[in-house]
Amino acid sequence: MNLPVWFEIGTFVVLILLLVLDLLIVTRRPHAPSIREASLWVAFYVGLAVVFGIVLGFVGHGQASGEFFAGWLTEYSLSVDNLFIFVIIMAQFRVPRQFQQSVLMFGILTAIVLRGVFILLGAALINQFAWVFYIFGAFLVYTAVKLANQQVHHEEHDDEYENAFVRRAQKVLPMTQEYHGIKLRIRENGKRLYTPMLIVFLSIASADLLFAVDSIPAIFGLTQEAFIVFTANIFALMGLRQLYFLIGGLLQKLVYLSAGLAVILAFIGVKLVLHALHENNLPFINGGEPFHNVPEVPIWLSLTVILSTLVVTTILSLLKSRSDERKAAQAGALAAGPGAGSASGSGSPSAEVSESPSSADDAAATADEVDGQRVDDHR
Repeated sequence: MNLPVWFEIGTFVVLILLLVLDLLIVTRRPHAPSIREASLWVAFYVGLAVVFGIVLGFVGHGQASGEFFAGWLTEYSLSVDNLFIFVIIMAQFRVPRQFQQSVLMFGILTAIVLRGVFILLGAALINQFAWVFYIFGAFLVYTAVKLANQQVHHEEHDDEYENAFVRRAQKVLPMTQEYHGIKLRIRENGKRLYTPMLIVFLSIASADLLFAVDSIPAIFGLTQEAFIVFTANIFALMGLRQLYFLIGGLLQKLVYLSAGLAVILAFIGVKLVLHALHENNLPFINGGEPFHNVPEVPIWLSLTVILSTLVVTTILSLLKSRSDERKAAQAGALAAGPGAGSASGSGSPSAEVSESPSSADDAAATADEVDGQRVDDHR
């Protein structure tokens, strides 16, 4: 693929300016965005990616545009799955809501740097060694099997983010018990102490490293053009901060997301293995000769499979969540018993109302106790 130099340079300049603008907004005015603000930003970044893909089709060719959209959709779906971990980290370390944007911005910038390094390494390996496709393909199929196993056994994301490096840092570093804005280190009574924000940043960075290991082989299975791989990753990451605030509750409803990602990654893994066979140069496979009869999966088929899988996964997840909520409501009504309805109809609502605030306060106090104990344990 031969794109004009001015187009590639212009693309990177615009993307850098957008990231700098996003960073300035976060640092100048730390706040939790409203649903409307988050929706507008997400719509802006999604629209920008769509426009870029269309322009890419005119400047380059249809193949380049198709590869970009397939890669962007794959990376975006993986990023949504990664939001689960971000939600867990924020909840576990009780990051104040007004500082969560700063933490997410740090995570996005770290992810861009790490993925850039992995992309350069991956592109160099692919250019020199065609057999790398075998490794990438096997890794993606293995990851798909793991995700499918989680779905079958109804395994959910853990409520805590466990990381040996983070636990070690907590034990070794002198820490304060409270946050001081987004500062990582402060001076208190003449001593230099680290704040819990450092542990949060370390957790986000280590999670980003794991995400990069998963995502880069997936997109290299769709395109080997480093420019498309990098831009698809950046467009997938931009807007992730606002998406966090927009669909925080919706994440719990995407119950079949692991199954959908398993299908996508397995498909890309098989596609990579087929490509590796088509380009084979390993001496112990077919005498080092390529398998010319092995079919190559066209990009339109990849795009169709990815899009249809995401749509079906989302629809089935929302239907399942709605069904579960309905069953839970029915179970609650049955547990209340027939007397509950008659009681409420005979003038006892006042008693019911008088009891509910105290029980809600008890529940809130219990939750605060548990959360406080969890934070103390981690610190």
